[in-house]
Amino acid sequence: MSANRPLQRLAARHATSVILSLALLATVLLLTGLASPLVVRVGIGTLISVVLVVGLFIFVGNSGILSFGHLGFATVSAYATAWLTMRPAMKKMLLPGLPEFILSAQWPSFLATLASGLLAGLVALASGVFIMRLSGVAASIATLALLAIVNTVYANSDAVTGGVGSLAGIPTGLGIWTVLGWAVFAIVVAHIHATSAAGLALKSCREDPIAAEACGIRGFRVRLLAYVLSGFVCGIAGNLQARYLGVISPDSFYFGATLLALAMLIVGGMFSLTGAVAGVVAISVAMEVLIRLEGSIELFGFTVSIPAGTANFLIAAAMCVALVKRPQGLVGDREITLPASLLGKLDRHASNSKNNVGTTTVENTL
Repeated sequence: MSANRPLQRLAARHATSVILSLALLATVLLLTGLASPLVVRVGIGTLISVVLVVGLFIFVGNSGILSFGHLGFATVSAYATAWLTMRPAMKKMLLPGLPEFILSAQWPSFLATLASGLLAGLVALASGVFIMRLSGVAASIATLALLAIVNTVYANSDAVTGGVGSLAGIPTGLGIWTVLGWAVFAIVVAHIHATSAAGLALKSCREDPIAAEACGIRGFRVRLLAYVLSGFVCGIAGNLQARYLGVISPDSFYFGATLLALAMLIVGGMFSLTGAVAGVVAISVAMEVLIRLEGSIELFGFTVSIPAGTANFLIAAAMCVALVKRPQGLVGDREITLPASLLGKLDRHASNSKNNVGTTTVENTL
């Protein structure tokens, strides 16, 4: 029986990322099958939110420290995307303060995505060296200060960012399959980190920092690693958002977007990768339905509409109710995985295969 346990552990360990990825794939197939451009655009927006919230989960879910600054990394990446992908003539007109080598550059989308994500990761590293020495509420306030600093710098750097106004001209045409690929990438990265030695060490620091330190775990190092990795994934989300809309501004990634991303994570389940994805889907669907109701729709022959602004009010109210009634979120700290009965069948199949191989070998020898 002990020889079969590795197969069971392997299947159970990677089942979460595989199931979540297949669920997203099935959803995309369904959306594209409907052949509605509006539905596909909603799907793209939801998948970008999956990348962002999963990026948040890598740090917040494993460390237990609520971060308000990760949209700052999305800001850095979004503007880097504009610098690298906009047409040189437009950059010289709108962003004359950029260095000449950036003004003349126009990178392919994939390389720009990686470069902008790495730049966000470097900013996370530079800020995390200081912020990750803090813990608890102090660290959360420091991340909030970081968000304000990034917003202020980008809003007042007119020559390189366009200032507080919107910066247009970013190439669009982002397809739903491309975004699905990055969403699966984010899920796999988050799952590998959560089940790695560094991720488990970070969780131990979250649960009992004194005991973890007594066991020789350096809390600063594991927090910094998760912070940088999380910043990189959130940077990917910022790149996708810029390429999805084609227009960005500093306020696009400020308090409103921060609170919505945190709401998705908390409602789904802050300590669960499954909860992060479930929270995005739940709130995205609710927001889309309520926004459609604000514009009035026909339902069973009747015109149904609600006052403008009701969507945000109801989402905020739902989050308050969820925090009171179910503070651990929709999923809690549980992860979706294969049923125990199916894992048992895998073990029995592996055992039978090994027995058959052994029998054939003996018979051939005789």
